[in-house]
Amino acid sequence: MTPLYLIHLHQTPIFQQLQLEEALLRTDQRNFMIINSGAPRSIVMGQSGDPLALLDVERVRRDAIPVIQRSSGGGTVVIDENTLFVSMILSKDGGPASLYPEPIIEWCYRLYKDTWKIAGFSLVDNDYVINNRKCAGNALYIRKERWLYHTSFLWDYLDENMEYLLLPQKQPAYRNRRPHTDFLCRLKEFAPSREELINRLHQELVKRFTICQISPEELCAIQKKKHRQTTRLVLVDSINTMNEISRRSD
Repeated sequence: MTPLYLIHLHQTPIFQQLQLEEALLRTDQRNFMIINSGAPRSIVMGQSGDPLALLDVERVRRDAIPVIQRSSGGGTVVIDENTLFVSMILSKDGGPASLYPEPIIEWCYRLYKDTWKIAGFSLVDNDYVINNRKCAGNALYIRKERWLYHTSFLWDYLDENMEYLLLPQKQPAYRNRRPHTDFLCRLKEFAPSREELINRLHQELVKRFTICQISPEELCAIQKKKHRQTTRLVLVDSINTMNEISRRSD
């Protein structure tokens, strides 16, 4: 079976995770999956996202929330300790043979649907929804013979966190202009525990891949390789906050 290097993170800031993903995508040819939970509160935007159009900037600055622009496209999300991240960085031999968005997204969706067996779980406009309410957002980036697909699952969230977001001008049709509190749902309402979801996913991966481990030292060496880095902080106020978070996590 195809090797898959499984990386479990805990309380790793999303900025650091996104930097790691970009290094693995650009400097390595192996297949990886990253699972992370417990990350401090931050806001993550797509590559072309405009903070002034998508965020209540005054509120974000008042509360010193780090705002990060990732290397891929997609929408804007507020993440915190209750968000479950799963990122896949695969080559053609790891997933669907066709390196186009539709088969990649469908392959990933089927992995979660068949593994977790959550009633009402479906893929709508590239979002994962349960009974027409969004439980996760996705972003896909294809580079040559490799692709990166990261998902932010809302295990739980605070309603007040959604106040940092403005209603985007461009919305999926199924949203129907609903406010965040009516548009989103919590995975914890449909699954026994976050740990159980991770365990089920691991059990399914064992059936599909040869699971391999990679040391922190090797990951550090990969990140030090010269490569294009596009993950960045987009509000100047965020830099000191992010540095402080990184120091606390060391």
